[in-house]
Amino acid sequence: IEYVPFRYTNGDTRKQLLARAKHVLVKHSSKWTESQRIRAEIIFDHYPELKSVYDLAIELTNIYNKHYDKDVARGKLALWYNKIEKLGYGCFRTVTNTMQNYYETILNYFVNRETNAFAESFNAKLEAA
Repeated sequence: IEYVPFRYTNGDTRKQLLARAKHVLVKHSSKWTESQRIRAEIIFDHYPELKSVYDLAIELTNIYNKHYDKDVARGKLALWYNKIEKLGYGCFRTVTNTMQNYYETILNYFVNRETNAFAESFNAKLEAA
């Protein structure tokens, strides 16, 4: 008997869907093509926990992309952090540990929207020399 794999409504097999899901999940939903949007709907229907994790990741991205005042950002990040704690997934553990250790430094980003990338780059050049 010839094996005929199950196909989702978009024509993908399970293997194809999961392989192509990685590209969809690292993009912001506003930048999805129509086929990526359909693929994401199928993935999120079958894996609802993936939808909740994706939404939280996009929420964090949106916090950083908006020009919030430092005090507003503090509240937004605190609410986001509480959602992560309530969810209980370990996939954000590195992010939450970093936030615990460097909370005030992270909030300084919202003052002038500057990072320490210049200092890190300069330090790397010094170490290389």
